[in-house]
Amino acid sequence: MVRGVVQGVGFRPFVARLAAELGVVGFCGNDVTSVFVEAEGPESVLDRFVERLHRDAPPAAVVVAVETWTVPTRGEAAFTIVPSRHSEGRRTLVPPDTAVCADCLRELFDPADRRYRHPFISCTNCGPRFTIITDLPYDRPVTTMTGFPLCPRCRAEYDDPADRRFHAQPVACHDCGPRIRLEFDQTAVTGDDRVLGAAHARLAAGEVLAVKGIGGYHLACRADVEDVVQRLRDRKHRPDKPFALMVRDLEVARRLVEVGSAAERALTSTAAPIVLLRRRPGSGIVDAVAPRLDELGLMLPYTPLHHLLFASVPGSDVPPPDVLVMTSANLSGEPLCWQDDDARTRMAGIADAFLINDRPIAVPCEDSIVRIEDGVRPDVEVVLRRSRGMAPLPTEIPATDTVVLAVGAELKNTITIAAGPNAYTSAHLGDMSTLEAREAFLRSVDHLIALHGVPPQAVAADLHPGFLTSRWAAERAEAENLPLLPVQHHHAHLASLLAEHGRVGRPVIGAVFDGTGLGCDRHVWGGEILAIGEDVTTAERVGHLEEFPLPGGDVAVRQPFRVALALLHHAGLAGRDWTPAGVPEAAVAAVRSQLRSGIACVPTSSVGRLFDGVASLLGVRHAITYEAQAAIELEAAAATASAAHPLSAPVVDGRILVGPLVAAVVAARDAGVPVPNIALGFHEALTAATVELLTATADRTGVRTVGISGGVFANRILARDLARALARRDLDVLTHSRIPGNDGGLALGQAVVARAMLRKGRRD
Repeated sequence: MVRGVVQGVGFRPFVARLAAELGVVGFCGNDVTSVFVEAEGPESVLDRFVERLHRDAPPAAVVVAVETWTVPTRGEAAFTIVPSRHSEGRRTLVPPDTAVCADCLRELFDPADRRYRHPFISCTNCGPRFTIITDLPYDRPVTTMTGFPLCPRCRAEYDDPADRRFHAQPVACHDCGPRIRLEFDQTAVTGDDRVLGAAHARLAAGEVLAVKGIGGYHLACRADVEDVVQRLRDRKHRPDKPFALMVRDLEVARRLVEVGSAAERALTSTAAPIVLLRRRPGSGIVDAVAPRLDELGLMLPYTPLHHLLFASVPGSDVPPPDVLVMTSANLSGEPLCWQDDDARTRMAGIADAFLINDRPIAVPCEDSIVRIEDGVRPDVEVVLRRSRGMAPLPTEIPATDTVVLAVGAELKNTITIAAGPNAYTSAHLGDMSTLEAREAFLRSVDHLIALHGVPPQAVAADLHPGFLTSRWAAERAEAENLPLLPVQHHHAHLASLLAEHGRVGRPVIGAVFDGTGLGCDRHVWGGEILAIGEDVTTAERVGHLEEFPLPGGDVAVRQPFRVALALLHHAGLAGRDWTPAGVPEAAVAAVRSQLRSGIACVPTSSVGRLFDGVASLLGVRHAITYEAQAAIELEAAAATASAAHPLSAPVVDGRILVGPLVAAVVAARDAGVPVPNIALGFHEALTAATVELLTATADRTGVRTVGISGGVFANRILARDLARALARRDLDVLTHSRIPGNDGGLALGQAVVARAMLRKGRRD
């Protein structure tokens, strides 16, 4: 029994070819738990056979375990692949989608190949998997390809053990596969090259195309004309948040951004994520793509259709693009469009034309996002959004018999099902602020449960009772008479880091910095030093950022000038005559009055809000249009500094004091110190204070493992400098790589803590 990611990755054909090579007879097939194999031959040959099941597995396979036992010989004459069967037990792992492979690309552009320029070319080594699966075991009838009967030639390949497309479920060709069309103004263009030629013409003319991909729709347009990109921003209601780009190949990528060896590996990996990289001057990419930022998010084409979009069309005189804006098809705050009718409706006022195909999508899936960071180790790929190409690969966690559904938080939502030794985390779902987002959340819950065949026996959620996910979890638990386990936000962050590193059950001290998380004292936390012992069910708050008032609560998140005024008030500088540029004096006066009275001023220890306030004090950003915009632009300013202006944040009684740091920032600003230098000095002061607090706690407790988690550590400067400084003090530093350190990893941590609580018979 071979367990792991062994269905949809060419594993059965691989087993059949291996058996033929070694002279082994028998059979193999799929069931819902594994690939089952019966092999007959001399004992020494069977030993080599089992060894090579591990060693030589197909590129997209992940072999977790091979369980063997001896049965009586049957006298088989050959080795065959038998029909799938149903069995009881924990279901096998579902493979993620993978980028088109080199073999398929060669065929795609080979005029002599029968799949020349076929937009859906794939094989056992590449193509859609997770986004087309409707059930297990993984066979064509339980994928969205079931509506495309195989033509005789595809059927022959599908049935031939020597062929690369042997039992490749998405296999298709011009005769039997899905087809593309271009829709605009109640007109439809059909025929692959006519569609692609028309698409090139419309892109060249500055139009916006909605392009259906593997897991949903993108909005595509030129990236070299300011008016075109700005028009997309206006239609999408996305004033500032950066757009991702898709480029033809690595050569184009190197013209736009700095591409090191680690970035090249990430860009060309089977996951093909968006990679955030420093932009080069004179790239030709207009400022509207990523306003005021020093990096661009790039990805390479990962589907055959994408590759065709960047290739010349025979007989057409319209040159193909080298680079396109390629951003999710949605309005700001809404989930991805993935169904055709929904896309036509919701994107009607945004897209000028629709590049559609008739292959249904079973599961929507956004692009994954990674960054290359130099912390304790050089060139580490850090996942910021774990989705296409990565989900739903599991994380191994301590096994229990209880199945837990963890529902994450309100932003960057994902959900997790923990069953046996594995935690299965969904693709990125987004922010739970719209009806469409909530519907996507419910679909994802149902799909994850159905796919893994494991109805939950308990539900875990964030401690915050006002989160939609927390309210839904409470209703689900009550309706099904299940235990409800609330897990404190920052506790869950640190638990997810332990799970990623296989350290659950081992002591750790962690810095967990983010924007908002409800604390056990009902204050807004976000600058926490936590200690977790061998018992992951409890976390001790051993230090934190000094609390300061947050006037208006969530309103202050969108208006950093409010945080700036609160910091001045907290630092004893409320009398200073400072009015942020562009903010009405009446609004400033109202906040000052609010701070004096204390009405609706929530205490917070949030490092995210501290970044916001300092950004406003330095004139970087007084109001935001996307999450963490002020902090991101402050980091971008710091990256251009000629030198760090010396600042400090004192540490007293386990608290990083805010008042003296803010006073020093204001003094430097008023003295005319360049903003980038102050911004870098602020980063360094916060790093030094955090190192001091963590080191003192490590010395006091004897715990030498230190973790770094939370959304603030998407900041490259802070994450890099903190990790390096801690490592220089001979501490074992854990940072996120495969699991997002932001709220995208929160459900995993909730599941880990909740299962440990249930094992101990606890509910909170």
